[in-house]
Amino acid sequence: MQQRLPSRLDPPITFAHRGARAHAPENTLGAFELALRLGASGLESDVWLTADGVAVLDHDGVVKRGLRRKPIRAVLHADLPEHIPTLVELLGHCGTDYDLSLDVKDPDAAAVIVNDVRSIDPAMLPRTWLCDPDFDRCVAHRSELPDVKILNSTRLGRLKEGPERRAASLAHYGIDGVNMHRTDWNGGLAALFHRFNLYAFGWDLQFDDQLETAFRMGLDAVFSDHVDIMMDVFHKEIGGPPPPEL
Repeated sequence: MQQRLPSRLDPPITFAHRGARAHAPENTLGAFELALRLGASGLESDVWLTADGVAVLDHDGVVKRGLRRKPIRAVLHADLPEHIPTLVELLGHCGTDYDLSLDVKDPDAAAVIVNDVRSIDPAMLPRTWLCDPDFDRCVAHRSELPDVKILNSTRLGRLKEGPERRAASLAHYGIDGVNMHRTDWNGGLAALFHRFNLYAFGWDLQFDDQLETAFRMGLDAVFSDHVDIMMDVFHKEIGGPPPPEL
């Protein structure tokens, strides 16, 4: 059996991707609530701004209007379907006793996210992780939003300068870490980013063997649709109380 390599976060964060989307409609308050009941230590979603500047949680960022589809940015919050929650509604419904990973789909949403979290519970800001694929925006977020964590979401193949130079650049600008697909990671690469005092997050971990490998290579956080499987593997690999039944 592969020896577990050290992670920077102990224990690693277990993020429910779009809530417990394998068990309930994704990005709904019910899915987020269920994910926490199943033992997830973090919630993940995507953030868009409405036409009137409200931060809402949705993956695609579009809504249907008859036969047409409109971007959320062009729709007032009051006109959105009821199942799309605001960030403030999530925090009010589920509390703040967990980590929160948010993909910043609208570049203007980052500052709104921070203001919303601060208005509900400032103590949650250090447990708020803003993920952005654009390196320059990550740098801007870091200088403008010092109270939250910033992650560069990317793929190994997009690191034209190579992972070591990217790690050095992230560390230079004070960005907190990198978030990559499970197939991009191995133990040596996780150790490389850790050497630069960066966090290593992995997404799309759905099955037992994938999650076991991720925990053993020392990833600091995993993202999964299947919260029950994730927490069962977490319990076996990391320890702690067994996950609750569905």
